[in-house]
Amino acid sequence: MHFKGLADRFAALILGALPLFFLLAPAQAQAPALAMLDQLDKGLWEVRFRESGSTRAICLRNGREFIQLKHAASKDCSRYVVEDGQNQVTVQYTCPGNGYGRTNIRRETRSLVQITGSGMVDSRAFEFTAEARRIGSCR
Repeated sequence: MHFKGLADRFAALILGALPLFFLLAPAQAQAPALAMLDQLDKGLWEVRFRESGSTRAICLRNGREFIQLKHAASKDCSRYVVEDGQNQVTVQYTCPGNGYGRTNIRRETRSLVQITGSGMVDSRAFEFTAEARRIGSCR
């Protein structure tokens, strides 16, 4: 009888400490969201739009500058990560009062990416494909 009471108290102690164990156990390491973009070389990049042949220079700090090429001036956009792969990311975003977009960025090297995008800006639809390449340092 004495052992049963001791066993009950021990079981209660273990069950009571179980939630604490999960709080103190190390969490499984996860890569930060959109880590592929952080691995791109920083500096001056040239984005060449295939349809028009036009180019745009971007001083790249972390790669996220490529997500909103058609909404670059919009700062209050919300983003939803659709795909977050080792060499490719896809992000949907909404800019209240200024439209929305979906961008896919595929890394070929740390200094060369392929970008496709589509959406609406200023009540007009857009769709593009582009290649972005690092061309130097930012000034």
